[in-house]
Amino acid sequence: METKLLRIAELAKSDPKMKFTSLAHLLNRQTLTQCHHELPNRKATGINGTTKEQYGENVEENIEELVSRLKSKSYRPVPVRRMYIPKLNSNKKRPLGIPEHEDKIVQKGITKILNTIYENDFLDCSFGFRPNRSCHDALKILNFYIEKRSVNYVVDVDIKGFFDNVDHKWMMEFLILRIDDPNLLRIIGRFLKGGYMEDGKKYTTDNGTPQGGVISPVLANVYLHYVLDLWFEKKVKKQCMGQAYIVRYADDFVCCFQYQSEAREFFQSLKCRLKKFNLEIAEDKTKIIPFGRFAEKDAKQKGNSKPATFDFLGFTHFCSKSKQGKFRVKRKSSQKKVQGKLKESKEWLKKNRNKDIHMIMHRFRRSLIGYYNYYCITDNLLNVSNFKVKIENLLFKWLNRRSQRKSFAWDKFKLFLDKYPLPSPRIKVNIYELRKEINYIL
Repeated sequence: METKLLRIAELAKSDPKMKFTSLAHLLNRQTLTQCHHELPNRKATGINGTTKEQYGENVEENIEELVSRLKSKSYRPVPVRRMYIPKLNSNKKRPLGIPEHEDKIVQKGITKILNTIYENDFLDCSFGFRPNRSCHDALKILNFYIEKRSVNYVVDVDIKGFFDNVDHKWMMEFLILRIDDPNLLRIIGRFLKGGYMEDGKKYTTDNGTPQGGVISPVLANVYLHYVLDLWFEKKVKKQCMGQAYIVRYADDFVCCFQYQSEAREFFQSLKCRLKKFNLEIAEDKTKIIPFGRFAEKDAKQKGNSKPATFDFLGFTHFCSKSKQGKFRVKRKSSQKKVQGKLKESKEWLKKNRNKDIHMIMHRFRRSLIGYYNYYCITDNLLNVSNFKVKIENLLFKWLNRRSQRKSFAWDKFKLFLDKYPLPSPRIKVNIYELRKEINYIL
């Protein structure tokens, strides 16, 4: 399949208006078998409870039968299993849709096809769920725009319930611009309309693409490519007298402007633009703030001690200065994310404090390493070190509750940490170290 995908990528790049009429045949036995093996192990199961391991016991027969249904157009996805995960520092919960393993296989195959075509279409401002791009890349280019370009205002936008409100009709209209294969479009349409099961009852889905599906990220990128990215690059920027930039990671994006009037005008036009596609901004989470080299002066004129801050991709961005006294953007871990992670760790310890101590410490070592890999970036080492101290305090509190007879004081706990040490944080990502691909964008 790789050779065919490379050819499709070449064609997509050579002709941005080309429509692909024959794609569904790529979902063959070899491709789907490969997709099965590439899917991660021990993931949540759909409504039938079929695991990857169970499906793999007769993988050849299962894939053969799946291909037969795809060819005869009788394949229909099973409704996803609706489950909920708590939102950070909130009583609200976020809905997830967990597909059956077989449906994940088909979604994986379609995702490969869509990525091959649309990677040539997606703009450089988009970073979410794309090959060779990461959250850190988005943070780096945003940092460059604010520090090195004429940026004085930031529009921090939050789309209200994006994944729940994707319009199916518009989604298919966007896909038709590049895909003219009715068989592939039919399968994608069935995924969108597949519905979900909750408490033994089936519910239909007239809009939205369920978070949890393998195909959801690329469909979200396609939708926002036409709704937001192209509109900003082709219309908004051309109408601006000053400089304007957008950095988007999935449905989370930040826009930078040189002039306040143009930031405000964009904010109002954005509402109308999103409304056209049945989306809306979350008014309480969206704001226009002075941000840049003149933000501190502006704040003092208004009687504020410090310029306003904004959160993006788990970091609070704030105006500061370098050791030489020059303007700099700095970042620290978002307090909301920190509190959420501490709450999650506390709940886990509360439930598992009586388990084997080796297992507990191994879990926290792994958790901290993952935390460091993301949050240990330029200027944030102190905040991450403080987070580690809070984790140690949680361990001291809850391990002491394993037994009243075997409780220990802080000095003995420090000896315990010498025996079972937690990893120490160090800078993992230099925000000023731009990869070759990012340099090319700039």
